[in-house]
Amino acid sequence: MKSEVFITDGHWRKSLAAVRALGRQGIGVVVGESTRLATAAFSKYSNRTVVYPSPLLNPADFLDFLQRHLSSNSYRMLLPMEYETLSLISQNYADFSRYSYIPVVSYEKLKIAQSKEKILRLADSLGIPTPRTWHIDDISQIDTLKNELPYPVVIKPRKAAGALGVSYPETPEELEAQYLSIHRRFPRPMIQEFIPREGPGYGASFLIDERGRVKASFVHKRLREYPVTGGASTYRESAIHNDIREMAQSLLQALKWFGVAMVEFKVDPRDGVPKLMEINPRFWGSLALAVEAGVNFPHLLYRMSRGENFSPVERYKVGVRCRWLLPGDMLHFIYNSERLSLIPEFFHFFDKNTSYDILSMDDPLPGMARVLTPITFLYDRDMKERLRKRKE
Repeated sequence: MKSEVFITDGHWRKSLAAVRALGRQGIGVVVGESTRLATAAFSKYSNRTVVYPSPLLNPADFLDFLQRHLSSNSYRMLLPMEYETLSLISQNYADFSRYSYIPVVSYEKLKIAQSKEKILRLADSLGIPTPRTWHIDDISQIDTLKNELPYPVVIKPRKAAGALGVSYPETPEELEAQYLSIHRRFPRPMIQEFIPREGPGYGASFLIDERGRVKASFVHKRLREYPVTGGASTYRESAIHNDIREMAQSLLQALKWFGVAMVEFKVDPRDGVPKLMEINPRFWGSLALAVEAGVNFPHLLYRMSRGENFSPVERYKVGVRCRWLLPGDMLHFIYNSERLSLIPEFFHFFDKNTSYDILSMDDPLPGMARVLTPITFLYDRDMKERLRKRKE
């Protein structure tokens, strides 16, 4: 089979979801990663694996390698999956777009989407509800502000970083100590009101073409996440929430977005209003759910790369569930004090309506490889650096 798509960052489950989504449509895929022991590389839908220099540790070498690889191989599309690779390719779009279709926005637009502060201000201007937020311009503001906040509150980096740098102080003393600690790594983080955890989280995912037209949309509801206090979803289901979908679409269209993105909301249980959390300006970790429910974002991107004019895909199966069991949902179970009363129940492994991000009877080797990939954190400098950044 001819390889038509090059997918970077094969370590991650979203990359595996993209490999499977394309491979099951008969499209040849090559997986790239800085280590050969990458989960997606073991999929039966991967034609081969390419090991490249670390985009995190050696970005110049990565760019040089990628340009040489693309120039000597014929790919219809290049899909950068993680922020490091997406950022580097976006900055050097003119060099790489000569060789392949690359569905990424400009680097300037990518930086705006990564800025929680700028996105919240844009949302306010569009009338999209957001949590009350305090933007710190001078660290000395903390001395006065700490005694005026409605505790508990949330400290967040200004730039999206997943669960990194997020803290939940409950007193003025905790706020000061935690803020200064986070400030050392993420300068002048924001402070937000705390949305009670009882409120469900939603993600609205989109594919938008070069003319700003929505070509696919999908909404899912989070059922569980890790860390338990707020992080990546470990269990989620497809849903309909038109208000969230419309607000997310208006935000992306205000940015003149192109390609894929997910907009995250949390429903405030105090007033029932969905409030914007952030934009994920790349493929999201729960991609497998959208594909399982009937919105095959990677394949639709491939069709865009061929210049096909297809009708928007906005209908899908509702109530379909997908689970990140290893290690995500297992960690949620371990760290949730209410683990024995979880809904859905944790040990319900064979629900016919639930699929898995990694585990698959059709494609079993990535599940086995996932058990082994933590070994790479022992010897691979790139993987060690990723682990260090997540622990800091």
